[in-house]
Amino acid sequence: MHKVDLRKIYNFYPLDQKADPGNLPTGGDVYYECHECRGIVSSVTFIKAACECGNLEGNKGEVTVKEPARVTVVRGRLK
Repeated sequence: MHKVDLRKIYNFYPLDQKADPGNLPTGGDVYYECHECRGIVSSVTFIKAACECGNLEGNKGEVTVKEPARVTVVRGRLK
């Protein structure tokens, strides 16, 4: 698994809406930020990705969130 610091490529902004932890939004520009380790994973990642503490793990267009209450949904914009 490659370690890519997405903050070097994107600026991240929290979504205005309050996300339901049981039904997190997805999309090409939607990312999840882990409160514990500050890792960021795309909501529809097609490469194997995970945050350092293991709360977020994704591959093949899907992300598993172990503790949704510890996640902030953000929108990424290219710098």
